[in-house]
Amino acid sequence: MTTAAPLARDLPDADATEALGRRLAGLARPGDVILLEGPIGAGKSCLARAFIRARLGRAEEVPSPTFTLVQVYEAEGVEIWHADLYRLTHPDEVWELGLDDAFQSAICLVEWPDRLGAHAPPEALRIRLDAAGEGRRAVIGGGRDGLVEALADG
Repeated sequence: MTTAAPLARDLPDADATEALGRRLAGLARPGDVILLEGPIGAGKSCLARAFIRARLGRAEEVPSPTFTLVQVYEAEGVEIWHADLYRLTHPDEVWELGLDDAFQSAICLVEWPDRLGAHAPPEALRIRLDAAGEGRRAVIGGGRDGLVEALADG
C-alpha cells in the first residue's frame, strides 16, 4: 500500500468530476479497487460513469447500480465492476455479489464502501467527495504505490 499523502482536489463542476474519472480510467489496472465515499449527490456516480465511458472508449449508457447492486462492463480484456452497496444491510452480503473474486481480477468501483465493513481491501484507493461551495472537493488516498502521485501529476 502506498504511503503518499492524500491528494485534495477541488472539482468546481460536473465537468471537473468527469475529468477526474477519465484520468483515473487511464491509470487503473486489473485488481484496482476504487472506493467512492461521500453523501448522496456528492458526485460518486458522475465520476464512475465518466471512468467507465472512458475505459470503454465510447458513449455508453451507464445506469446506476442502486437497484441491481452491480453492473459489469468488459473493456479491453478486463472487467469493470460498478457496485452500489447502499441497500446492503450486512457486510457479509458483498460475498453474495461475487465481489471477493472481482477485487482480485477486475477493476472495481464501489459506491457506499462503508457497507463493506472489515471486507474493504486495505490497498484500495479511497476517493471522498464532499460539497464545497458550488462544486465538490475530492480527497484521494491509499491505493497501490504511485497511483495517487500519478493522479496528482494529471
